[in-house]
Amino acid sequence: MGIYGELYDFAASAGAFEGYVYHHKDMDQGYLPKWSGNLVRQYGALPEEVRQEIQHMCDGTLGRAVRSLLPILGEEHEVIANLRVMIKGPLPSSPDDFEKH
Repeated sequence: MGIYGELYDFAASAGAFEGYVYHHKDMDQGYLPKWSGNLVRQYGALPEEVRQEIQHMCDGTLGRAVRSLLPILGEEHEVIANLRVMIKGPLPSSPDDFEKH
């Protein structure tokens, strides 16, 4: 797969992840470790210049997912750790913080 395909695949997976966990207290948490681990692998496979270009968007999308999951999973959960690997800036203020920074 070319870089554009890899970027699309990562972005689609990250967006789907955020949507799945957004204010969803009754989710099946069994999927989350593998899904977040796959996101880390996809993110790491992107060239550095691509990651730099999309980083602020990752911080928002994945940061909102973290904000949704923290009350359910807690700070020490492996899913939170996986997501934090891909977040370089501050977390959004809430799962509802869709402000562009």
